[in-house]
Amino acid sequence: MGKASRGKESGSRRERIAAQRAAERRRQVRNRIFIAVGAVVVVVVVAVVFVVFAANHKTNPSASKAGANGPTGTALAQVVKDATTVPASTLASVGAGSVSSPPLSVTNGTPLTSGGKPEMLYIGAEYCPFCAYERWGMVVALSRFGTFKNLSTTHSSSSDEFPNTSTWTFYKSTYTSKYVAFTPVEETTNQLASGGQSYVPLQQPTAAQQTLLAKYDAPPYVASQSKGAIPFVYLGGKYLINGASASPQVLSGKSWASIASSLKDPNNAVAKAVDGTANYITAAICKTTSNQPSNVCTPGITALQSKMKAAG
Repeated sequence: MGKASRGKESGSRRERIAAQRAAERRRQVRNRIFIAVGAVVVVVVVAVVFVVFAANHKTNPSASKAGANGPTGTALAQVVKDATTVPASTLASVGAGSVSSPPLSVTNGTPLTSGGKPEMLYIGAEYCPFCAYERWGMVVALSRFGTFKNLSTTHSSSSDEFPNTSTWTFYKSTYTSKYVAFTPVEETTNQLASGGQSYVPLQQPTAAQQTLLAKYDAPPYVASQSKGAIPFVYLGGKYLINGASASPQVLSGKSWASIASSLKDPNNAVAKAVDGTANYITAAICKTTSNQPSNVCTPGITALQSKMKAAG
């Protein structure tokens, strides 16, 4: 091969190498641009997320403290405290409140005791809006005789009457008292099972509890159309609650914290309903404990016993 040919080949090779190097430099420049743009996009996205979160937290400070079924942590602790320590003066001021359906007294009822104490049996379900209302009064009343542990919140079904009523669940809670035993049965959750025809099962009443339900949650104790209705409360063989003591409407649209904090104001509509319910339940419990303790079973409370009509 001649010198001219070799020179041409060498020049061509240099040009190819130069072109490759130029292409590589352009690729590196593009990559740096893409990286820079990507970093800017990430910063913008993070900033937007932060602004949205901050705005949401500002308009709804409890958003980070409450889940779908209610508050947790310190927020839950405050709701529990407010509901279980309603001042005696407030309860005395409310009296019968706005209760429309007081407990019914039972004549010659089937005795119900546990550990030598009168037993209060509750059968309900988390989806039930009427149970949702009644639990508030039960928590207030029972807290006057003993102590709850592991109370947690939930809400009634989103597809039932008075949807998403803020309430408690007694599932996995415990109650201790020297005066009365409390046995709660939450039959289902507030979530529909697969297929959407029924709610997810939670607890099953015992055979003895089913017997009481079949006897006292049926005529002549309730109207035929209300047979088997919940909530069902059977207290020591002396008192009976079938359904809610007042309309759940009074709680509609209210948060757990709002309801709980309202209980200390005797002029509040929520307090008149819930505290009134609690006073009637307190009076019923007092009847089974021979009106003990005296600081709870006051004359104002025991006077409500005469207002509870006979069942049947």
